[in-house]
This record gives sequence, C-alpha cells and structure tokens, in this order.
Amino acid sequence: MAGRFVRASKYRHVFGKPTRKEFCYDNLRISRNAWDTNLIKVNPEYIAVNWDASGGGAFAVIPLEERGKAPDQIPLFRGHTATVLDTDWNPFNDRVIVSASEDGKVFIWEVPEGFTLLTDAEEITDVAPVSKLPGHSRKVGQVLFNPAAENILASASGDFTVKLWDIGTGQNPLTLKHADIVQSLSWNAAGSMLVTTSRDKKIRVWDVRQEKPVHEAPGHGGAKNSRAVWMGEHNRFATTGFSRMSERQIALWEPGNPEPIGGFTMLDSISGVCMPFWDDGSNCLYLAGKGDGNIRYYEYENDKFEYLSEHKSSDPQRGIAFLPRRGINVHDNEVMRAYKTVNDAYIEPISFTVPRRAETFQADIFPPAFGTKPAMSAQEWLDGKTAVPSKIDLESVYDGNAPKEVTSDYKPPASVQAAPPAKPTPPKEEPKKEEPKPVARAPPPSMKEQQGSMAAIADKFQSKDESEEEEEDDETSSFEEISRPQPRSAMPIRSEPKAATPEAAPAPIKTASPVRANPPSSTPTPTAASVAPSSSGVESSLDQIKQLIENQSRMISAQNDKIGQLTAEVDAIKRKLGSGSQDQSERIRQLELELEEARS
Repeated sequence: MAGRFVRASKYRHVFGKPTRKEFCYDNLRISRNAWDTNLIKVNPEYIAVNWDASGGGAFAVIPLEERGKAPDQIPLFRGHTATVLDTDWNPFNDRVIVSASEDGKVFIWEVPEGFTLLTDAEEITDVAPVSKLPGHSRKVGQVLFNPAAENILASASGDFTVKLWDIGTGQNPLTLKHADIVQSLSWNAAGSMLVTTSRDKKIRVWDVRQEKPVHEAPGHGGAKNSRAVWMGEHNRFATTGFSRMSERQIALWEPGNPEPIGGFTMLDSISGVCMPFWDDGSNCLYLAGKGDGNIRYYEYENDKFEYLSEHKSSDPQRGIAFLPRRGINVHDNEVMRAYKTVNDAYIEPISFTVPRRAETFQADIFPPAFGTKPAMSAQEWLDGKTAVPSKIDLESVYDGNAPKEVTSDYKPPASVQAAPPAKPTPPKEEPKKEEPKPVARAPPPSMKEQQGSMAAIADKFQSKDESEEEEEDDETSSFEEISRPQPRSAMPIRSEPKAATPEAAPAPIKTASPVRANPPSSTPTPTAASVAPSSSGVESSLDQIKQLIENQSRMISAQNDKIGQLTAEVDAIKRKLGSGSQDQSERIRQLELELEEARS
C-alpha cells in the first residue's frame, strides 16, 4: 500500500450514461459495407448515416431533435452510383456535408432549410448534390474538412493519394502521394499538418502545402488497420493499431521523433479496430472498439495517457461519432457526447458527464470551444497562412446568450524538426526532478521529531529571489504528479506561499518535503525575500531534505520488518494451536498488542 496514490483529475469520475431506447434514433437501415469507416458523423444539428440503399449509394440525415422511431420512408441524399463509404460535416456551416463513395467521386451537399423526416407528403423527395469533385481513379474511403481554413477538404482514395480540394471552386491544387491505401487521416488544429496511416504500416506527417512528408516512421506491426488522430492544439498525435500478435495497441507520437513516446502500449486482444477521438477541451482521448461495446477514455498529462475509466455496454458498435464541444449540454455538466450504432438498426446517444451538484457554470471543466468562424479563407491557406480559429466562451451558451467569441492563444510550432530539442529541461534542473520521486512511493511522513527541521528547510525556499523562482517554475510540471497524492491537509500550506510570491516555485519543494503538519507560523517568512540564498545554499538544503527522507525510509522499513515478523509469529502459533492452552492464548494476545503498537 505504501507505493500507491491517487492522481488528482477533474475528469476522474466521468461516466458514460446511455439513453433509453425510446429516445434513440430507431428504425434505421445502416450500411453493412465492410470498409473501415465510422459509418456516422454528427454536428450540433444533424446526424449523417451511411444508408443501406438499393440502386446506388445514399446516406441519410437525421435532425438531432427528431428522436424515436423514424418513418419507414425518409428522404435520402442520393446521387452516388455505388456505396457511400464516408461523410464529413463542414465545421463552419452545419448544413454543408460531403460524401465519399466507391464510385471514386466526392459530392458536396446542402441540407435544405427546415429539413425534417416527419413529412406528410405523399411522395418522398430525395436530396441531390450541390456539386461534384471527380478526380480519383478508385474508391474514396475517407473525407475530412480542414479545421481552420474555410472550404479546404482532404479526400483519401484507393489510388494511393490524398487530394486537397477547394470545394468553393472545385479545384484540386494539392496531392499527397502514398505507397499504399490510406487507412486514416487527421488534421492538426491549425490545419497546416496532416497525419496519415497506411496499409504499408507507415505513419506519415505531411506539410500539406509543400506536398511532402516531414515525418515518416514505422507504425504498428500488425496486419489489421491502424488509425491516427491529431491531439488538437498539442504538437502530438495518437495512433491505434495491432501488434504482430494481433493485440490492440495505442501509441503517443511527437512529429519528427521516429519512436513513439513511451513505446507501444497494449490494450487487449480483441480483434476489432480501435476508433480514437480527441477532445481538446478536456485533454481526453476516447477509444471506441469496433465490434465491442466498450469506450475507454484517457487523460493526456505529462506526455502520457492516464487511464480514467471505461464505459461498458452489451450492445456492440460498428460505427461511432463524437459531437463537437460547442453542441454539448453544459447545464448537465456534460463534457462529451457520443452517438453509436447498435445492430445496424438504431443510434444510441451516450452522454459523458462529470458528477457534480452545482447550479452555476463550471468554468474549470468547460474551457472555450472552437466556434463556427474559420481562421482564414481557402486562398489564404493556400498562400501559406497558418492560424487557429477563434473560440467561443461556453459560459455565454450556459446563460442562454449568443456565443461569445474569444481569441485562441495557440501558437503553432515553428517547425517539426525543432520540436524534439524543446522537450528536455535545462541540464542543471534535471537532478531536481529525480529527487522527489521516492516521495510518491513512500508512505505519508509522520515523524514528529523531524517536523521542526523540515519546516525550517522549507522556509528557506520561500525567501528565494524572483530569478530562482522562475527557474524552478519550469519544473512545476514534473512535480505535478507528486503534489496530487498528498492529503487535503497539505493544500493550505501550498496556497499560502502563492499569495506572498507571484511565482509558484516554492510549491513543488514543499510538496517534496513532509511539511503538512507544520504550524501556520512558518508561512510569514516570505517577507524576508530580500535575503536570497546562494545556489550552494539551495543545494545543501536539498541534500538535507534528501538525507531526512532516506532516514525516514530506513525507519519505516525497519518498522515494516518488525510488523512482518510479529505477524508471521502470530500466524505460526495460531496454526499450531488446536484446542489451545491458556499460556499460548496469552502469548497470542501479547503479540497482537505488540503488533498494534508497531502499526500505530
């Protein structure tokens, strides 16, 4: 038990809440095509569903508010001469959608004004495409809009290319050539980079406007499909795939680094493809298994995925889509909503909620979300402009007002090649990172005789000048995982120095030392900040802390050994004791008393 601790997280208790079937979208004929796509796409107004239609390909559009059983005959979006494989909604216009088909064409559609499935018309009129983008020689398996530039679309085809389109003009100015079929693609938040996975088991990151890969590395070794998703505004992307032993894997990548960060992580041995979805607001990655009913979710922190929980269901999904954050229900503390297909007959919404009882807006779990205003036009993007769209303040949505725009503070990396050198911290700070690690594994300190000396050492750090505080502030991220396991009683001690000094540097040091029982009288010492200790004084103080920690560890280890010996002796006597003699019973009671004293 000594090495276990709980990592603090606002999303630790997020749970997925399924919807009762009468409030699902029922009586559907979802496509049974075996091509590896998500089958459905959703925005805050509509759901698009690949339809099992005769006489060519089609897909259906269902208004979100029209729940329940759909009519037997509904208006379809018809025009393709073969099965529709994928669709995607325009992020800046909720009524514009594109579709990709086995006939090698990409069609652009516009949902009619006031579109509904509940019509009294005797003849159902299908919707025709607005324009067509012919250019691929084989089936088109994926389409994906650029998240920052208006009207820029990527389409991946069996002809081993990804074509970039300006759907406003119908032109194809850029083409990315691959060596095999593209299995998935994903944009970064600025729309300047595109990551793709391919059947040749290679992962590529493309500088799209240069039409060349800036990163190419071996991906998952298995024969089945792999997927990639860019992690929003981070300079990272995640992939899912299979090992050579057909085990499902997940990996975290940095563009320019040929190896995944932390290697490949095995999930399980289920055969279905893992469909990854990234939520930029909560920094969470959702993994939905195709063919099973489980949806795992992880929080990205300190360059690794921290497992949060799993939504389990007996109803497997073949397709799934996640709603953009601007469409979630902030009044119910809903941080994400998924729509999954069930039995190729209906779609079930799943609401992921933070269990809080609050009657006010929860700003900490609802950061600004991307809105519907593009960062640039298609021509500006083609000319080389890079920007991130403005965001909307979800508190204005909570209050029932028009969405309030806020600027995005995202700054894209200067270059992919420059990303790896920025990762390590300055050399002189590295020893400081490693020293506090044993504290996370040791039990909470409680040695009364050492409290005074530890408080004195901790006070020294409160009198550091601003330059030293800024240096140590860079290390805060490395101490985050250590600070969270401490009990609640340690929190006031961390917060008091924050008020006295604008920098948060002393907090990690106090977390690394057992000062939670210190009296409040130790906090006024920052008033003596004019007397700044030398670097040698800081190092000697750290050595004292390390020595005290080692002394504590040895004392606790000795206590644990004594407890183990007493426990073993009690167990041995109990086994030998049959009917039991009075002397032996007395001896057992005496040993148990000693055991209790040792534990206390």
